Amino acid sequence: MRNYDNFINGEFTPSTGRQRITCINPSTGDAICTVPDSSQADVDAAVAAAEAAQNEWARRPAVERGKVLRAIAAKILENVEPLARIITEEQGKILDLARIEVAFTAEYLCYMAEWARRIEGEILESDRPGETIFLFRQPIGVVGGILPWNFPFFLIARKAGPALVTGNTIVIKPSEETPHNAVKFCELASEAGLPPGVINVVHGRGATAGKALASSPRIGMISFTGSVETGSAIMAAAAPNITKVNLELGGKAPAIVMADADIDLAVKAIKDSRIINSGQVCNCAERVYVQQNVASQFVDKLTAAMQSARYGDPLADPSVDYGPLINQAGFRKVDALVRGAEAAGATVVTGGKRGVGDGGYFYEPTVVTDCRQGMEIVRREIFGPVIPMVTFQDLDEAIAFANDSDYGLTSSIYTRDLDVALRACQEIRFGETYINRENFEAMQGFHAGWRKSGIGGADGKHGLYEFTQTHVVYLQRR
Repeated sequence: MRNYDNFINGEFTPSTGRQRITCINPSTGDAICTVPDSSQADVDAAVAAAEAAQNEWARRPAVERGKVLRAIAAKILENVEPLARIITEEQGKILDLARIEVAFTAEYLCYMAEWARRIEGEILESDRPGETIFLFRQPIGVVGGILPWNFPFFLIARKAGPALVTGNTIVIKPSEETPHNAVKFCELASEAGLPPGVINVVHGRGATAGKALASSPRIGMISFTGSVETGSAIMAAAAPNITKVNLELGGKAPAIVMADADIDLAVKAIKDSRIINSGQVCNCAERVYVQQNVASQFVDKLTAAMQSARYGDPLADPSVDYGPLINQAGFRKVDALVRGAEAAGATVVTGGKRGVGDGGYFYEPTVVTDCRQGMEIVRREIFGPVIPMVTFQDLDEAIAFANDSDYGLTSSIYTRDLDVALRACQEIRFGETYINRENFEAMQGFHAGWRKSGIGGADGKHGLYEFTQTHVVYLQRR
């Protein structure tokens, strides 16, 4: 059993906390490693290290900070295979997807490094003679990053990349489900020449280390990706200090299939979106609305496509299409939603039960028809390889169904009619809409949700500026 420590001020440092957390391989149930459930003192030490390093880091020209990000990216690309296997072992995604995550992490750091010469302020016109008004974008200071388990390695870069290039330092709390990849990131960052204190990592549970980080008066912003419930708790912890929060809190993405759609394209895109990472992706299609006159054809084709999906332990069989759910709690939630839908009158066309596996949390690829808008399976985030379907008569009804949600992250529509597509873009109330393609965002976009899907966003110029604050200077000439 491997035992890992926190990474504070450039060194792996034992925790003062008394408890340790065991990380489990979700494909087998085997223990992988342990990490500390960090104490308040551990978090305070990490924040202090970040605080001490921040001024010097911010004084470096942005282009020099960008060079450090590129150096880390180069180290990552030298270690794609071992990193991918670490991610697959602790999180359960297939190896090909883990390799993509590792390579995309490196690419994302390089993309954020490119912004070093593009961070812009403004010069504003004054009402007074002889005065010039400057608007500068300056670092916030110390940023806290609290990570999920579904894309654990990439989310380090999504938070640390823009934070560092804009002159902040950061304290990261990885998910207690997936800590090992963060340990390896710290090792590679040190090898790449990252100065001590610029990135710090404290392990632990949300209720302990996460709460201590979110409630720290020395943190300027907390960036969190995860559930609505945890996001609400982070907001409450940050509120006494009026700490800025940046939250991505999941989704319940509607996919609308119009009668004129390319049915084969829609089936493939929705199936791929639903089984990627075992359905544990906040922006993938979570509920499907199919126009009534093509529903039978669509159901037949989607059922066959889902039945063809193969699952299993990705390290034992790299050819599988998806792996396990992350843990027992995740498995129980998915199964309870399917059972509840069935009890309420829905039809499980295929799947709907535990998949075969030696101790892993596998769930069969599942299609549920005859769903109604008020069913829990249509309203709650599933986070599993399950597709609930609702039929509709016309576009008005489809848009009304899509917008009837507490969430507002991503959405999609399949149609050959440009007028329908444009109307959907104007009337679907979500942060992102995908037309005739699977749900997966670009690093140069802006991944941001409406309603309970979050506050603020990530990626691109707008995501970069989330990690800055404005400073307006009024210069009066004599």
